[in-house]
Amino acid sequence: MDLLALADFNLVARHGGFGKAARAAGRPKATLSRRVSDLESSLDLRLFERGGRSLKLTEEGRALYERTGALLTELDETAAAIASGGDKPRGRLRINAPLLFSQTAMGRLAAGFALRHPQVRLEVTTDDRQVDMIEEGFDLVIRVNPDPDESLVGRIFLRDRMLVVASPTLKRPKGNLAAPAIVRGDDAAAIWDIRRSSGPSRIAVDPVLRLSSLMMVRDAVRAGVGAARLPLSLVSHDLAEGTLVRWGDVEGPDIALWTLYPSRRLLSARVSAFLDHLKDAFPKGTPDELAAYIRG
Repeated sequence: MDLLALADFNLVARHGGFGKAARAAGRPKATLSRRVSDLESSLDLRLFERGGRSLKLTEEGRALYERTGALLTELDETAAAIASGGDKPRGRLRINAPLLFSQTAMGRLAAGFALRHPQVRLEVTTDDRQVDMIEEGFDLVIRVNPDPDESLVGRIFLRDRMLVVASPTLKRPKGNLAAPAIVRGDDAAAIWDIRRSSGPSRIAVDPVLRLSSLMMVRDAVRAGVGAARLPLSLVSHDLAEGTLVRWGDVEGPDIALWTLYPSRRLLSARVSAFLDHLKDAFPKGTPDELAAYIRG
């Protein structure tokens, strides 16, 4: 297979058209079109569906793009590293992280990384949904308690745990009376199972406020609207100051934050550098470390 033709195919697929790819690379559109046509002929496959004004990958083209794009990037990085006489991180690094971690820590982490590695172009997007790393072009994702995935490898870099907290002005109801609760999204739980020093306990709840982010939930809890389930790292300062009180620990597994990347890829210098950056920021990976980092 002609590697130059393959590289041109990836360039066109990445930019979504011959014109855009030609402008980005500063090369003639006719040259790119000819090289891609030669590649299609050599493979005896149609890689693009060509419309009047649109260009779309075929199923075979998408499979080829997904499986060769990362390899070509690694070849480019290896050549650049050899040419520069070292293996300094360089190039684009795309990371996807969950909303709460992005709001509380990712801005500072990204800024610190950019200062340490000026030749890396870091891009961070935020999602709580399960993203497709290959399809969406991410080098690294951060996820909370992810489901097992044989195509991904990773490690835990932080742990946290959920608590039930409330304002000191809000007294926990006695007996079977429901406590006013602030919940995230469409949480439909009517009972919260918690653990206290005296043993397990249950709290009946009446959702009086539904909010879309845990930062909003914390602010509403501070105002005394109701009790809520929140991560320790987000409320540890409030607990220490006495502006919130702890009703108990939420039963269930602790929160584990993972870094994940595709298992079939070599670990690039830029991904390895970001993993080291996280390790430096959170050497023990405890909730207290995250809380201190959030406080700055």
